[in-house]
Amino acid sequence: MCGANMKQFLKELPKCEHHIHIEGSLSPALLFDLAKANNVKLPDPSTDSAFESAETLEARYERFTSLNDFLHYYFIGMSVLQTASDYESLAYEYFARANADGVHHAEIFFDPQAHTSRGIPYNTVVSGLSAAQKRAKEEFGITSKLILCFLRHLSATDAETTYQEAVALGHFSNGTVAAIGLDSSEVGFPPEIFREVYASAEAAGIRRTAHAGEEGDTSYISKALDLCHVERIDHGIRLAEDEALMRRVAEQKTMLTVCPLSNVRLRCVKAVSELPIRKFLDAGVKFSINSDDPAYFGGYILDNYVAVQDAFELNIKEWKYIAESAVEGSWCEAERKTELLTKVNECIEKHATLL
Repeated sequence: MCGANMKQFLKELPKCEHHIHIEGSLSPALLFDLAKANNVKLPDPSTDSAFESAETLEARYERFTSLNDFLHYYFIGMSVLQTASDYESLAYEYFARANADGVHHAEIFFDPQAHTSRGIPYNTVVSGLSAAQKRAKEEFGITSKLILCFLRHLSATDAETTYQEAVALGHFSNGTVAAIGLDSSEVGFPPEIFREVYASAEAAGIRRTAHAGEEGDTSYISKALDLCHVERIDHGIRLAEDEALMRRVAEQKTMLTVCPLSNVRLRCVKAVSELPIRKFLDAGVKFSINSDDPAYFGGYILDNYVAVQDAFELNIKEWKYIAESAVEGSWCEAERKTELLTKVNECIEKHATLL
């Protein structure tokens, strides 16, 4: 188990979070507050009735049977987000919790199609998130980037329309949005469906990532790399099933954004101990540890760090590797990376004699 000294070390260890869906950080308490403010009902698809409290909603989150089961509730939750102020409240709530967990830099997914499809203007979403980013930097010192994700269960044409709206607003060129990603249901929606929009982004110098190898087999990972030319792989836990591909990913220093508690809650594995953390370390695969949709999966980033420690009993050298890999794999500026690496080393030195 994670002892007191180790838990304190993990809390203080400077963290970069790369796999956080901002809509998935919507706590049941804030969700109900916004539902009341915006006069939105919260139906339960499994019972044809409405949820009566944040507690009953949170209890349902503990019984997800699959990724698609979770997504039903994920999109229901989003329905309460309607104004720029709502999006600012959503993101600020995440930043406050991330700060308490030792996050220094965050690269945040958002799903504009899930909002524009119900009549919320794209710029309403981004302006609210941007306001929270500014507050987080001023109040907590957290730097952050936005990653515009395409919903893979929607068409490539829809993704292109969303991408072009962001381009027209100058959001990529002025740094408002740093990258594109690909999320939602994985199986049946291979990454090559979106290869054209990824090619456009690559030509424009926009960073690129994609969910792959969570529920889908290793071909989803290799196709994301070969056909969409992604620079990171989100989840990627099934990479361990293909040793040649794992060697390639390690050699290319392509970072995986692993989400342990999410993988358990969505039944990709039965326990954190079944994840290929040790295989990735032994093979030299770069990876970060993240919270994914923490309000739905019962754990924020520190909870995920502690769960990994409980399962694998990593030593301080291994945590140094993970922390440095997370910094090096981030898309922040070089000067910021240097600052963060210095903070990691200071933390390691501080705790070296205690662990």
